[in-house]
Amino acid sequence: MFSWGENTRDGFGLVKSNGLVKANTDGCVNFIHMKSPITHLSAGNKVVAFIRNNGKQVSVARMQDDKDGRRITGKLNGKVFTWGQNSSGQHCLGKGEPSTSSPQLVKSLSGIPLAQITAGGDHSFALTLSGAVFGWGKNSAGQLGLGDTVDRPAPAPVDCLNLKKTITVSCGVEHTVVLTKGGLVFTFGSGRYGQLGHNSLRNELRPRLVAELWGAKVTQIACGRNHTLAFVGSFKKIYSFGHGEQGQLGNGVKMDQSVPLPVQLPQDHIDDLQIEQTFAGGNHSFALCSSAKESGKELNDSNLGKVTQTLDDDIINRWISDCDSKSWKKIQKEITKTFSSASCLNGSFLDKSRDKHYQTSLKHSGLDLSFARLAFQKLAKKNKVLAEVEDVVHRILLPSLSKDPIGVEGLRVYLIIPELLRVLLKQQRGIDITEAFVFAILRLDPDKLQVLEGLWSTLPDTPFRTLVKTFHYVSAEYLRMGAEEGCVVKKMFEGTVMVMERLYEVNCNRRIKIAASNFHINRANCMLQNMLNTFECYDYLNLPEDFFNSFHGKSCIFNTEAKCIVYQLELNYSFAIHGHLDFWAPTIHVSRETALVDAFQHLRQSGHDFPMPLKVKFQEENGVDEGGVSLEFFSLLGRELLTMEPKTLEVDEDSGLAWFTTADGGVTDEFTLLGLLCGKALFNQCVLNLCFPLALFKKLLGLTTTLDDLKELSPTEASGLQYVLDEDEESVAAMDLVFMYKGQELIPNGEEVPVTMVNRKKYVDLYVDMKLNKSVQSQFADFEKGFHEGCPTQTWRMFLPEELMTLLQGDDNYEWDKLRQNAEYQGYRPTDDIIQNFWIVFMEFSEEQKKKFLTFLTGTDRLPRGRSLSKLQMQITSLGSTDADEYYPKAQTCSVTLCLPNYSSIDTLQEKLLHAITHCDVFGDF
Repeated sequence: MFSWGENTRDGFGLVKSNGLVKANTDGCVNFIHMKSPITHLSAGNKVVAFIRNNGKQVSVARMQDDKDGRRITGKLNGKVFTWGQNSSGQHCLGKGEPSTSSPQLVKSLSGIPLAQITAGGDHSFALTLSGAVFGWGKNSAGQLGLGDTVDRPAPAPVDCLNLKKTITVSCGVEHTVVLTKGGLVFTFGSGRYGQLGHNSLRNELRPRLVAELWGAKVTQIACGRNHTLAFVGSFKKIYSFGHGEQGQLGNGVKMDQSVPLPVQLPQDHIDDLQIEQTFAGGNHSFALCSSAKESGKELNDSNLGKVTQTLDDDIINRWISDCDSKSWKKIQKEITKTFSSASCLNGSFLDKSRDKHYQTSLKHSGLDLSFARLAFQKLAKKNKVLAEVEDVVHRILLPSLSKDPIGVEGLRVYLIIPELLRVLLKQQRGIDITEAFVFAILRLDPDKLQVLEGLWSTLPDTPFRTLVKTFHYVSAEYLRMGAEEGCVVKKMFEGTVMVMERLYEVNCNRRIKIAASNFHINRANCMLQNMLNTFECYDYLNLPEDFFNSFHGKSCIFNTEAKCIVYQLELNYSFAIHGHLDFWAPTIHVSRETALVDAFQHLRQSGHDFPMPLKVKFQEENGVDEGGVSLEFFSLLGRELLTMEPKTLEVDEDSGLAWFTTADGGVTDEFTLLGLLCGKALFNQCVLNLCFPLALFKKLLGLTTTLDDLKELSPTEASGLQYVLDEDEESVAAMDLVFMYKGQELIPNGEEVPVTMVNRKKYVDLYVDMKLNKSVQSQFADFEKGFHEGCPTQTWRMFLPEELMTLLQGDDNYEWDKLRQNAEYQGYRPTDDIIQNFWIVFMEFSEEQKKKFLTFLTGTDRLPRGRSLSKLQMQITSLGSTDADEYYPKAQTCSVTLCLPNYSSIDTLQEKLLHAITHCDVFGDF
């Protein structure tokens, strides 16, 4: 062993006779030939401890009283304990808390897979298996590397060391040194004695690369009180820098030095020896050696034992192998130790291919979950092993998980456990442990849950599907248990669905999405349909007040059909509780020629609070509104609203879609009335097709609009913006754009700010926001207010924008063959010539002519969702006239009935039918 510095010349009583070679001066290096080999050494301020090669004998050499008074230690289950002085919060007990002589658990490090813990003067560091560095305690000289001099009573991440692949941290009294896997050395903290190696005595508040060691590929580092050692294995050289008053630099003089220089090791010994480990204490330094032929250690290795034990293939193979009862008891203890510790699991299954686990970040977990999947598949081969794992995870691990783990590595367990649940659920078990896992997720602090969602968003397809399938299966099972067995599972069901809803939101933002059908629970359709079919008025009146509100957070589990049923249930509920007002249901009397003006006048005079659907009466026309009249009324309004004066809507020439006008029409209520009519159409389950783009429905649902929405509304305008994003720097500059939108500044002084490659994304985002939001802010606010008044229910919020658009503007998916399949006949038979001729004429119609016939028959060419052609039952009845060729066909929109004269020829039928559908505004019969 080589030693140098304060009180290192006497050999600590461990040398052979004549084994100590004393240096000529106190500033030089001593070579000590030990009585027996030493495998590890630890040096404190005034004390040195040795472990001999048998691993049992520990020797302590005390040079002077050690008054440091501070200790930190870690266990293989990842738990960290500290005790001693706490004047600067260095023991994570909270600043100002009293010091303690008994070990105290550092709770804030719970769940972190640690590779190393180390302490300096009054500061400490923890290093994780993926290279994340956390520091706490005194920070008067910037020794925590956080860019300031504020003490930290709890572990704080040294973010600027992220992705540096840190493998070792060493602490002096007021300085810190870190070593990366690539052999780079960073130092920070006090530079008073030159211990940072930057050829200056300045303090560094952030980690700074020691440039003088660049390219040397350092393999070990060590800090004394105020000096630093760096060992370069390939050169067999130890570099030192910092305080040298006690000869601790080994340079032959007792002077400080601020740049790394080689330690002057005795040449007559160094040639035959291999330096294995370097150590530094208060004012002394050591290097353990072995003969070159005995040395087999990797030079680029931190030589540090892991603080956290992890799970690997060898351990799993041993667990599932045949064993006797004694070995099984030992395995049970190992399972408990491993699976009761979040740290152990968080350090397992790391993706070490090309050091990917060192890239752990908010978007990358550092895990290879295929390893986890294979591991749990192996464990499942032996039932009692799997049962033991299930029990320990359920009983100990999940209840102990911190709600506020520090760092991404503390959240890995939430990605690993679903792989265990997968094998359990395959065996029809694991419901209870899944429930515990759900509540562990929902217990997380909101900011940590947001980080977990970020990790979910970047999961590969297979593990993400596993997550969704797990909670989908359990949610469906709880639904079944509640329906079939009468179990009280509401809390558990709502918990799993809450996680499902978060996964659904994550899926919406994933680069590669899975189909929404993966979230749907089809069993819900049957249950809801049964309610709709069997509920009487008193059943609705007995529903809890928050019954329909409870559906809002569960929309992801319902397909469109189920949402429509829920919407219909809420309408029925609204009608039931306002049934005593049925006689008060407002009836609008309108003329076909002035329907929109009459409707606006009625709404202004009667107010907007309508708890019941509107009824419509066309002047000078017979008929009771059972749905068909109002359906035609809203269809008629759809055409008039697009051409009304003053204009509320403008139709884009390219897309044919409508958007709010930006023209200043003064103080007016037209936008509120427009929203009111749209809301009332939805409440009446009628179609009001105003050719709105998807953006409107996204805004109603509180979702963000994007460039894609502008592409739908205004393709030409959007393509110009896309060009700005796609072209090279020269082309963008040639466009000579500034931050303006039709004379309005997008940012302060926008007229003076040119659009460049750097800010073009910001320009496009601001332009889209101005076009779709800010320029029509007041118009949309009035429209939204009217919409809410017109449709007082809330379950419409369950729908996706595409679904809500179809619900209001109708479905244009025409299944014309279904119309014939579902038709019924009165006064005719399907085989009659007139019926055969009718279907021949109809099938020869163009698409537009067929849509005109649909308008003639039902009052609209776009049917409400739920009333598709596959569900529409048209009746064709005989007109009963003797001189049939003199009459035109008539339609009764209320009952979807076509009154068809028995024409003498197919040509006459075609002529009369085309005339009728072309002039249906005149010939409609109600």
